[in-house]
Amino acid sequence: MNQTDHPQVRVIEVAADEEGQRIDNFLVTRLKGVPKSRIYRILRTGEVRVNRGRIKPGYRVQAGDAIRIPPLRQAETAPPARPGDRVLERVAASIVFEDKGLLVLDKPSGLAVHGGSGLSFGLIEALRALRPDAPFLELGHRLDRDTSGCIIIAKKRSVLRAFHALLREGGTDKRYLALVKGRWQGGERRVEAPLRKNVTQSGERMVRVAEDGKPALTILRPVTRYGDATLVEAELVTGRTHQVRVHAAHIGHPIAGDDKYGDDSFNKRMAALGLRRLFLHASALSFTLTESGQSLDVSAPLPAELHTILENLEET
Repeated sequence: MNQTDHPQVRVIEVAADEEGQRIDNFLVTRLKGVPKSRIYRILRTGEVRVNRGRIKPGYRVQAGDAIRIPPLRQAETAPPARPGDRVLERVAASIVFEDKGLLVLDKPSGLAVHGGSGLSFGLIEALRALRPDAPFLELGHRLDRDTSGCIIIAKKRSVLRAFHALLREGGTDKRYLALVKGRWQGGERRVEAPLRKNVTQSGERMVRVAEDGKPALTILRPVTRYGDATLVEAELVTGRTHQVRVHAAHIGHPIAGDDKYGDDSFNKRMAALGLRRLFLHASALSFTLTESGQSLDVSAPLPAELHTILENLEET
């Protein structure tokens, strides 16, 4: 049996867009390959600590929580799948900025940020495979699998904590470009609608507008109007799961290519023009880390396949 002689205690920090999950579900996602029975046991016995204190199995994690995981034998963890060379090349080519504390990548559409839910690997696993000697690589935040664009990877725990603090305090400026259904009327619109996450019986994660949901604010601005579609810029004041997609659909302007919250007939029209993905791109990100005073302002151009769709539309 291939077991490590001295398994180590691990501390996992909860990202802003992971908050609200039950601790058991959070651990099942993060501790891939560890039997659920083992996870439930370490929760029952109090071996899992959150912010150095004991918690109940029904505890819901909060952004910034430091979760202590007891030593787990390596034999309990399935060996990570190694991404293929083509994926590794795409990830290496997607790095747009790097310094001692962090990386910024222009994530390709179709690549999940991490493995799980039937996926053996994602962006972070590919990056770790590219940098096997890196002591620390963690996602600063998340993007949907089909969303492309700017994403932060922390190379130091101190940077990860500082960035998460900014996310909680609204200290980041995140901009997206999206093609939405319909001709936009007027100018800027503020969509302030609380969002609640639900999981269907099949395990699919869905988000809906609900009075008892978490506060969420998106500012949408028209960029270019077409016959039956509009390119908009979305500014995320909060960072809830699927926020732009749900808010856009909520006001009657669902995003092109959205098979979860979108409009089927609109999606078919866009597919006829060549759209094969969600038309949502994290185009710009800026922030200043409080402790170091480091300012960062990065952008990622609209991918070629999305430019082609705009060229096929008639601007009005």
